[in-house]
Amino acid sequence: MPDVQASADARRVAIDRVGVKDVTYPIRLQVPKSHGGGTQTTVATIAMYVSLPHYQKGTHMSRFLEVLNEHTGGSGAGSELTPISPKDIPTLTAAIRERLDAEEARFTAEFTYFINKPAPVTQSAGLMDYRVSFECVSVREGGRTGTTDDFIMGVTAPAASLCPCSKEISQYGAHNQRCLIGARVRCDTTGGKGPLWIECLAEIIEKAASCPVFAVLKRPDEKWVTEHAYENPKFVEDIIRDLAVALNAEPRITWYAISSENFESIHNHNAYAEIVRDKRA
Repeated sequence: MPDVQASADARRVAIDRVGVKDVTYPIRLQVPKSHGGGTQTTVATIAMYVSLPHYQKGTHMSRFLEVLNEHTGGSGAGSELTPISPKDIPTLTAAIRERLDAEEARFTAEFTYFINKPAPVTQSAGLMDYRVSFECVSVREGGRTGTTDDFIMGVTAPAASLCPCSKEISQYGAHNQRCLIGARVRCDTTGGKGPLWIECLAEIIEKAASCPVFAVLKRPDEKWVTEHAYENPKFVEDIIRDLAVALNAEPRITWYAISSENFESIHNHNAYAEIVRDKRA
């Protein structure tokens, strides 16, 4: 049958990214032994793109899904999915680039990840949900970036912040609010450093807030959370700076882009701060 996508295009306009997005796909992720081990099944929203040269009319969309199914073991009826971990994503992305004969391929997956997080005092069990992303770019050797692959892991965690100004000027109490703190990181795990797990990055993020939040709280836990936040007031600037200090001290992290958005409880707007740093520069 005629291969229309592979035909020539006379407009001579290259396309940076073309492919498929909003692919809903089940994946299983490895859980570190420190958090019980085993695997966790979740559902990801996946996007896969390649660059398209100016002389080619189109890309072959079906090949993206073929590669995804082949590399996760989901290509046959009743077949079991292979756990995907951060170290697998560059291989998958490179396979997309090779199958579609492209200079560059990009793979992203966003999903909800659950961590068993006991309450601070009663240790009541509860599952906390976090938004996680995997991003990878694979470039043909000698391409414009001069690298073969680039992987970024992102975690967004809810937390609580208490206003230092409110605490200082009030006779009693202080206004507090929930916040969303996000970190996208590049890592170097060579030299025996070991992987940076989702759980590890989530813990680093939560420590930067006035207080973490929990899924289940009994009265002793609520007392602890209230008092802990009150004794640890932070502006959005404090949160983002404390997170930067923590990531600077983590030897596996070479680059990070972090943000904090505080959902103000007494204002009709949110407070926001962001830092991007390359530790290798």
